[in-house]
Amino acid sequence: MLETNLDQKKYNVDEQGFYGEFGGAFIPEMLYPNVENLRKQYLEIMYEAEFQKEFRALLKDYVGRPSPLYFAKKISAHYNTKIYLKREDLNHTGAHKINNTIGQILMAKRLGKHRIIAETGAGQHGVATATVCALEGLECIVFMGEVDIARQAPNVARMRMLGAKVVPAKSGSRTLKDATNEAIRDWINHPNDTHYIIGSVVGPHPYPDMVARFQSVISEEMKWQLKEQTGSENPDTIIACVGGGSNAAGAFYHYLENEKVKLVAVEASGLGNDTGKSAATSVLGTKGVLHGSRTLLMQTEDGQVEEPYSISAGLDYPGIGPMHSHLIRSGRAEVFGATDEEALHAARFLAKMEGIIPALETAHAFAVLEKMKFRKDEVVVVNLSGRGDKDLATYIDFFKLNSF
Repeated sequence: MLETNLDQKKYNVDEQGFYGEFGGAFIPEMLYPNVENLRKQYLEIMYEAEFQKEFRALLKDYVGRPSPLYFAKKISAHYNTKIYLKREDLNHTGAHKINNTIGQILMAKRLGKHRIIAETGAGQHGVATATVCALEGLECIVFMGEVDIARQAPNVARMRMLGAKVVPAKSGSRTLKDATNEAIRDWINHPNDTHYIIGSVVGPHPYPDMVARFQSVISEEMKWQLKEQTGSENPDTIIACVGGGSNAAGAFYHYLENEKVKLVAVEASGLGNDTGKSAATSVLGTKGVLHGSRTLLMQTEDGQVEEPYSISAGLDYPGIGPMHSHLIRSGRAEVFGATDEEALHAARFLAKMEGIIPALETAHAFAVLEKMKFRKDEVVVVNLSGRGDKDLATYIDFFKLNSF
């Protein structure tokens, strides 16, 4: 079951909303009542018996959980180890994002909110938010960068078909960072009737913790699924891609305090970390405040946010969540980078070997299998966070250009 109390442990959030030196709530005065109201009530609401009953029923009967834990025989043989895939791509809407939006829409209803806003990059969180708003009959506005609207057209169409209003962010790099800025501006202007469903483990406390708890169903299932298949609930290694980091937070959550389990976070290196076209925050970032929390972010010497770059819209973000900042800086998690090209080739490799086309975000996680050494008896879980339908145009263009 999801844990009911704030955990006074090494890697979980403390009562002030911090993971070590990262986290907190740095917000405009206009948003303070909203955020404080949520902070005071989120745990009590989340672990109420009736809430849990409704949440669990929707995860089972609407989302389709539990998602399978699949032993990937061919890639296991290729890397001479035991690789399992946590199939979040098989969820309704095609990614892990629905776990959190189901939880937050139930939270919003109990808080008396009837207008829902969200930000999205790759579009999976936007689709998941539009889906649960349609399910519950609530108004839905999704902010999305103009660049991402163009490169993620299938998901934009899905959101609109579900009844959501998609609002383009036209400032800055016109990607995820700018969509988040626009969502926060809207929230400031509509503080009383609006709930902001943040899609990742970012933002002011309690959002990083709340999102991580809703996503922790991933590692909760992983424990009993591994026990059934391997005889032990503990893998040796868990690998997940990290932009803001919600899928990784969910996959890591129930193993945070078990330091025998290696946690591997994979960031987007874009065209390379030395090219000025990257989103590898843990390498290129420094401590600062982004979207309401103290975290690692890419910024200039005078504190201006630098524009990130990745071919993957969901990883094209200049920061990472405070949980991941703490895990990486403390040494609990190991971080790798994968370039655009490495991710694209990893996606094609998985498709040909296992018959699974992953999202570009997820493909970054698979790319690091080439960079790691495994024992023959090692149990490795890769969190397959989303399916690749939305990225087919990118795959087609790339492999056509490279004569595949």
